[in-house]
Formats: sequence, C-alpha cells, structure tokens
Amino acid sequence: MKIEKIFTAQAKAKGGRDGHITTANNVLDVELSTPKEMGGPGKAGATNPEQLFAAGYAACFEGALGVAARQAKVKLEGVTVEAFIGFGKAEDGGYGISADLHVNIPGVEQAQAEQLVEAAHGICPYSRATKGNIDVTLNTTTNAA
Repeated sequence: MKIEKIFTAQAKAKGGRDGHITTANNVLDVELSTPKEMGGPGKAGATNPEQLFAAGYAACFEGALGVAARQAKVKLEGVTVEAFIGFGKAEDGGYGISADLHVNIPGVEQAQAEQLVEAAHGICPYSRATKGNIDVTLNTTTNAA
C-alpha cells in the first residue's frame, strides 16, 4: 500500500531489547529491558518494545474511533482503549505478537459501540498494518466511567 506521507516519526535504538531508545525530537529518551518472563533482567523503570507498541496502538485506535464516531454523527465521551500486546513463539519457530484491544464506550448502546469499533478497526493505521499478520481481538464494552 503506497501512501502520501504527511508526517514521519523517527526513533533510534541502540543495544536492542536491553538498550536505549530516543526520538529525533528528544521527547522519548528511555531505557529498554527485556521482561523477566522473556528471560531478561526486567530492570525497574525500563520499558520494552511491546509496551511501546501497546501505547501507540491504543492511542491510534482511539483516534480512529473518533473519526468513525464523527462519520456516524455520534458524540463520544469518556472513551478508553487498552491494548494488551502478547509476545510468544510462532508456529514457524520464530517469534510473534498478538493484540487484544479493550475498548470502552460509555453512553451508547452495545450494538452501536461494536459498529464504531469495527469501523475504527478499518480506519486505524495500526489495525491496517497488522491485518492478516497478527491475531487482533476486539473487546467492546459500554460501561460508565
């Protein structure tokens, strides 16, 4: 899929999963540490690629949900998106990730919330990039905050 770029984010990693990352604008400047569950040191105060992916996916998906809601002329308030990124061995012997998105849209009917989440899944660049590549599960609730 070819796109017309309107923005490019830049980040640099050094030292792999137990290294350091920075962004070109110096907003992110963080240590990385492989989680203990994955055989690493799990250093306190450090993050990992899966947490960074989860944060980006959750934020991007909520933005796409806003687009879907505007298109459907639905006003949303108090929405939350929580992304759970799993890491593990793939069937081919390599490694892979999975994504479970928990989307809460208070104040709308369940069926409408599910329609908005499906529409957002078609809009979100993270969802589009992962489509057919990783398992993505969408969980939709309408609980009051």
